Amino acid sequence: MAAPTSLRPRAPWTHTIDLGTEVRAAAAWLRRPGLLRRIPRAVRHHLSVAPATTAYAFTLFVTWWTLRGVGASVERGLIFSASTNLYNMQHNPVQVLVASAFWTEGSFPWLTIAEFLVVMAAAERWLGTGRWILLFATGHIGATLLTVTGISRAIDRGVIPLRVAVATDVGASYGFAAVLTAMAFRFHGIVRVLWAVTILAVLSIALWVRPTFTDYGHLCAAVIGLVFGAIATTFWRRVERKRSARETQQD
Repeated sequence: MAAPTSLRPRAPWTHTIDLGTEVRAAAAWLRRPGLLRRIPRAVRHHLSVAPATTAYAFTLFVTWWTLRGVGASVERGLIFSASTNLYNMQHNPVQVLVASAFWTEGSFPWLTIAEFLVVMAAAERWLGTGRWILLFATGHIGATLLTVTGISRAIDRGVIPLRVAVATDVGASYGFAAVLTAMAFRFHGIVRVLWAVTILAVLSIALWVRPTFTDYGHLCAAVIGLVFGAIATTFWRRVERKRSARETQQD
């Protein structure tokens, strides 16, 4: 006998939440006594169920620390070798597609690590580790390929200088943008629409105000995340409807 539909685990794409209910639950949790004792336990639990995100944030710290311990010329060489610019994508595409996501430039990436430990960890808790990695990688790789294609065509037409082909470009922002946009499907109703529209609007305005290929890549990644979420949600809804109909016929 088939298990009741209510006892079957639902795909995360079809398991939506109400934002208002979640906010009220969070407020009630904060009002409960013993807040200072409960916060460390909550943080440990939050990170323990998001191992990929936690490991990723730690890797970003390690690579940043590595750059701090080498000379300026070595640092430039490491960043260049991991950059998803046109030159590297033509010669070592697989290597740079993987490596570029694990390096950051500049000062300590406080904001990036915080975004991963809070936002991306929440996304991994919702989707599961495997789905989160797949979505993040799809956004990172897809947006990179679209950006490099745009750069190649722009150089061929003389729109941008040839030096752009060897510009440094590393970071996790493309994958982050894809996952963040796909998180719209965590909610239902007007919140889902507002979430997706707000992200797309902000990225579109950034591209219009300061048209760079990085901004173009962020918008591409957001669209990839939106399409990924829409396809996954539609697919799993159909699967669950067919499963429910089949179980109804068997009963």
